[in-house]
Amino acid sequence: MTGQVRTVDGRVAGRRGQATRQKLLDCLGEMLSTSPYRDVKVIDVARMAGTSPATFYQYFPDVEGAVLELADEMSKEGAGGLTGLVAGRSWTGKAGAQTADGLVDGFLSFWRRNDALLRVVDLGSAEGDKRFNRIRLRILNAVTGSLTESIKELQGKGRVDTDISAPAVAGSLVAMLAAVAAHQKGFVGSGVKQADLKPNLALLVHLGVTGRKPVK
Repeated sequence: MTGQVRTVDGRVAGRRGQATRQKLLDCLGEMLSTSPYRDVKVIDVARMAGTSPATFYQYFPDVEGAVLELADEMSKEGAGGLTGLVAGRSWTGKAGAQTADGLVDGFLSFWRRNDALLRVVDLGSAEGDKRFNRIRLRILNAVTGSLTESIKELQGKGRVDTDISAPAVAGSLVAMLAAVAAHQKGFVGSGVKQADLKPNLALLVHLGVTGRKPVK
């Protein structure tokens, strides 16, 4: 975490306070992976962190406020990391197949690492909470923008039909990746082999961006 860390009342937290705040966030993240979001209570997070509810309230207004802090940090990581898998990458020849593979692998891995927190973000977005929706869109829109530029570049070179809407295709592909990544366990439970998921997703992504099957 960079920059000054402040308490709820605006005071700048010292090194010890920052460490306590981070421990509270780490404990909250761990609890979200084992308990439903609505069941997580301030007293439980504080107890796990070895401190008191009063200390928790020095740094966060409530559990939801702390969750938003965690989600905000996660979204910055996701937007930067996932965008880097597309921006400036080639979609031509074998390099294009590698780009599609890398993007799919990045999405699936990011969702697995942050599964519990992303479920909370999706829940908040579905309930109409604009704060959670902004966080979700920060992750997805960054990748959509990079994919849109990739498709437009291919259109400019005459490799993709100019009648195709680059933003629409890019947005649809990113929505597909997010939906599949969020339901990886469900796919496996319905008989889809984990080993088959990534290559088939990569095929769809490559077809969507280039209009062609990847070169092996």
